Amino acid sequence: MNDYAGQHEVVSENMTSQITAELTRFVQELKQERKSHFHDGRKAQQNIETFWKQLEASKRRFERDCKEADRAQQYFEKMDADINVTKADVEKARQQAQTRHQMAEDSKGEYSSILQKFNHEQREHYHTHIPNIFQKIQEMEERRIVRIGECMKTYAEVDRQVIPIIGKCLDGITKAAESIDQKNDSQLVIEAFKSGFEPPGDIDFEDFTQPMKRTVSESSLSNSRWDGKSEPKPGSKSKGKLWPFIKKNKLSLKLGGGPEDFSNLPPEQRRKKLQQKVDELNKDIQKEMDQRDALTKMKDVYIKNPQMGDAASVDHKLAELGQNMEKLRLEAQKFEGWLAEVEGRLPVRTEQTRRQSGMYDTQNTSAVNNCAQDRESPDGSYTEEQSQESEMKVPVTEFDDEFDDEEPLPTIGTCKALYTFEGQNEGTISVTEGEMLYVIEEDKGDGWTRIRRNEDEEGYVPTSYVEVYLDKNAKGAMTYI
Repeated sequence: MNDYAGQHEVVSENMTSQITAELTRFVQELKQERKSHFHDGRKAQQNIETFWKQLEASKRRFERDCKEADRAQQYFEKMDADINVTKADVEKARQQAQTRHQMAEDSKGEYSSILQKFNHEQREHYHTHIPNIFQKIQEMEERRIVRIGECMKTYAEVDRQVIPIIGKCLDGITKAAESIDQKNDSQLVIEAFKSGFEPPGDIDFEDFTQPMKRTVSESSLSNSRWDGKSEPKPGSKSKGKLWPFIKKNKLSLKLGGGPEDFSNLPPEQRRKKLQQKVDELNKDIQKEMDQRDALTKMKDVYIKNPQMGDAASVDHKLAELGQNMEKLRLEAQKFEGWLAEVEGRLPVRTEQTRRQSGMYDTQNTSAVNNCAQDRESPDGSYTEEQSQESEMKVPVTEFDDEFDDEEPLPTIGTCKALYTFEGQNEGTISVTEGEMLYVIEEDKGDGWTRIRRNEDEEGYVPTSYVEVYLDKNAKGAMTYI
């Protein structure tokens, strides 16, 4: 599928380089060319309009001069027919009429010349200039159309080149899907996450017929003060559950700040971590050895050729490498010893360590009951202090949903929260000061009390954070403050 996606990236890159970039440049060129053609068209239009204005002006001037000449001729004829007018006035009128006629003739010639020039320019405008401009625009558009067609063809070629490879990718996907081995996959998951714990042993029979030998049953819900009423109700499965199937249980292993020998982990996971640590140390040792060999060769070269460097300058680095190698060897021996111990025997556990989920108790468990963050969580998972940053959570399978219909534990009393508690660790529950809740399991000596808020919310809180009131029908009911 990565190869299949890679072919689409190839298509995208080729389209970008061969089509998009070229079309972008080509479009910019077309914009400039189109702008130039429209500029030529506007210029030709302005030119013909200028000639038209000149023609109109010369035509109006010719018309005006003709009218002036006609009026001057009429005035002369009137003066010439009048016997009371002197000869000088008649001569003056005659000269004025001749001048006006001459001006009219000049205007007529100018008008005729401009008219001929305008007609010539108009023919050039409509039969040469404008057609040429439109022809260039048409050719430009035709080039654009051809270029688009070429780009479409280029895209088809780009896509066609990867079709065989895409076909192989699809064949590979089909082959991979057909080669799925669900049994092998499940086995790989089991090998990766198996804990290495042994199933708990049989519970010994406790004879309550002998009062002097009565002992507290670890599977009971309370202590001896219950006077025989400590037996769980029929159908209660609190001790029969396996930890992966406990409702809302998520195994949380916090790494990085745990014991150096990974004793907080299940045996199989501990073995893998120790083996990984040994391999890392061996690699570091090999790197140091390679550096030492390289420096040794360099020192030999300096000894044979003093002009290339001072051989004594390498001694300090060699000594430092020797010390680092010794430290790494000691570290590797320590982890190899732990690894041999894990591989050679299974951890010895008592009934107390098998309690409920069968998880490991940490060797660094604090005896202080009022500290809820640095001890084993009530659901059996190991937790470190909240300041630790590295955390690995084992994926929770769908088993949680399949076992949600298990019969809930019976309530044995109520409790009142004395303080607010933030249940940040898995298996714990958050409570607020003054809140009343149901007790479903007493403190077993580990400093935790199991409570329930409703049918879906239950978990552990520190015993020192709550005030417990057991049922009234229980003899010797105890109150923890």
